[in-house]
Amino acid sequence: MEILERSFYEQETIELAKMLLGKKLVKQTAEGTASGWIVETEAYMGPEDRAAHSYGNRRTNRTEIMFESPGHVYTYEMHTHCLVNVVCAPQDTPHAILIRAVEPAEGIELMFKRRGIKKKKELTNGPGKLTKALGITKADYGSTFWKSPLYLAEGPAPSQIVSGPRIGIDNSGDAKNYPWRFWEENNQYVSR
Repeated sequence: MEILERSFYEQETIELAKMLLGKKLVKQTAEGTASGWIVETEAYMGPEDRAAHSYGNRRTNRTEIMFESPGHVYTYEMHTHCLVNVVCAPQDTPHAILIRAVEPAEGIELMFKRRGIKKKKELTNGPGKLTKALGITKADYGSTFWKSPLYLAEGPAPSQIVSGPRIGIDNSGDAKNYPWRFWEENNQYVSR
């Protein structure tokens, strides 16, 4: 499996959000390895994007990693779920891409155990579901996607990419309507 090199993450944010589709997200743990093909992403454009955690160049303990170089892992908790993002854009430009859904690839029995469910379609069709299934936690915060137990590898490009408004950001003014969510058309693991 060819792990994506550091240079892959040095693309423009919207382009990278599309290029992540079809790549394999892999997490190695003591329990085993679990992975999935990325089928849905959302781009967040930093200081000018009211939906981004770094809107207005906000620097907090949580957002500090967003100001690092491209390819760092940004994990955070929302409600009771851990979510995983790819930091992108040049250093000190706090953009990130949320990985919203993956199609299960390896370690499916381990995913069932972690999620405590029996329907394969429900394993990874949302950002909190996929992190629990793959074993991604807040402890992954600050690592890099090319040199850690959480990494991205090559995969097949989707046949068709669709875009639309991002999800779950109703309190962000006009930013809620930006068409910066991308997904593989007709893939059953897309969140909605």
